[in-house]
Amino acid sequence: MDRRAVDLLERTARRIPHKTAVVDEHGSVTFAELRSYARRIASGLLERGLGNRPVVVVLEKGIDALAAMLGTLYAGGCYVPVDPIAAPTRLEAVCRTLEAPPVIVDERTRPLASSTPGTGHILDVRELARTPEDEAALDVRAERALGSAPAYILFTSGSTGTPKGVMVSHQAILSFIGSFVELFGIDETDVIGNQAPFDFDVSVKDIYASLATGATLVVLPRRLFSQPAALVDALNEHRVTTLTWAVAALCLITSLHGLDYADLPCVRRVLFSGEAMPLRHLRAWLAHLPQADFVNLYGPTEVTCNCLYHRIDRARSYASGIPLGSPFPNHEVLLLDKHDLPVTRAGAIGELVVRSPELALGYVGRTKATAASFVQNPLRRAWPERVYRTGDLAELTAAGELIFRGRRDNQIKHLGHRVELEEIDLAIERLPGVSRCRCAYDERRHRIYAFYEGATDADELARQAQDVLPAHLMPSACVPVAQMPLSKNGKVDRAALLAAHMPERHRHARTQTEGQAPARPRKDQL
Repeated sequence: MDRRAVDLLERTARRIPHKTAVVDEHGSVTFAELRSYARRIASGLLERGLGNRPVVVVLEKGIDALAAMLGTLYAGGCYVPVDPIAAPTRLEAVCRTLEAPPVIVDERTRPLASSTPGTGHILDVRELARTPEDEAALDVRAERALGSAPAYILFTSGSTGTPKGVMVSHQAILSFIGSFVELFGIDETDVIGNQAPFDFDVSVKDIYASLATGATLVVLPRRLFSQPAALVDALNEHRVTTLTWAVAALCLITSLHGLDYADLPCVRRVLFSGEAMPLRHLRAWLAHLPQADFVNLYGPTEVTCNCLYHRIDRARSYASGIPLGSPFPNHEVLLLDKHDLPVTRAGAIGELVVRSPELALGYVGRTKATAASFVQNPLRRAWPERVYRTGDLAELTAAGELIFRGRRDNQIKHLGHRVELEEIDLAIERLPGVSRCRCAYDERRHRIYAFYEGATDADELARQAQDVLPAHLMPSACVPVAQMPLSKNGKVDRAALLAAHMPERHRHARTQTEGQAPARPRKDQL
């Protein structure tokens, strides 16, 4: 029975050693070569006394980064990927939390690590890989491995902007990936086109689905996502079959008309997550990939990637939003009201709470934050059982489906009403000429601003919005933007939108007063 995430590589390398495992812009490796590369890195860590501990990996995503991550696991530690384009302050915060961890770099990223306070040993990935494989030492680590030990720590920004290190165990990865590849039929004939940086949990599905099944992982360089024609060429050149992408990445391609360039005949599944998928973008993808299955995935990093999935029905309009879907195996997703009681009435909104053995171990170095989010199951008081409070809101429909209704973080008090910004997003996205909308709230001026992509005039959009929104949801301004800025987690950054576009300067700003009455009653809120 597998106890370590790298046992997936061990089995696949024995079964199909000469099959291509990973392709990046610099070359490729087979499963046997990837195994050897990772085990030599592990031997280098053990030789330096750096096994069995967190190791920060500051490398551009690709073969070297993946070998360093897996090498850390072989050495008994857990890897902590940090995107090399991250600000030095982020790397410093990670290193401070982990108390001077070793940092694996290459010649391009060494200057960043060397100039960052708080780092421990700074190790070159190629130098580590020159260490001869110490099979005896690696066997000892394998024998002592615990499935409950952390395999990786991903630092997410969270609502406060302060990075939180989410610790995920080996057994959580193994359990989730087993369900993931079975549910979606991924096997060794597949070619997975990786979009996400390795410090974003979407990439966990790409990496471990490949290791588990023998599918080839094609690491797509980040620069291609601003060059849609070149990206489509790369997908076709590598005959990519599977896209497990963030919604923001899919929207970027449709916004830049990348799908108009050429067909993608090899793509047979598109699995998307991260935020609500705008219907116009989804319809564009559906039209251009008539042969592909599309699946909406939901789940925060703390539940090990995903806990709900919904297979898109091409005949359905999704006028009320795309459902979050059914639970993954080994998961129960609860919808609880403010009294921690199950939501049972259609139209009511509650918080999504996840029950599963695949929950993260917690936040490294943040006992209080862990205790606040990973709590005793309020429906099972008789015995200890952890559940995770996601902070996400969902509405229960008459059909018993769950529709995402935003985050508590995006729930504001405006004109005496509780408002979910995502509700306004969805209403405006339904209007003609709008491909995507994200609202932000200026707390100082008590104004809601709607930032949108599309060809429609802002004044005309504001007039149309008045027909579909009650007064207390009506934005003070509709502001066109060429492109939505993204947060580190690959989601639209609402705060950055507000800071960058200074919407108070727009002549179509609409002043609201406390005396404006709502045009329709509100739904039950938390």
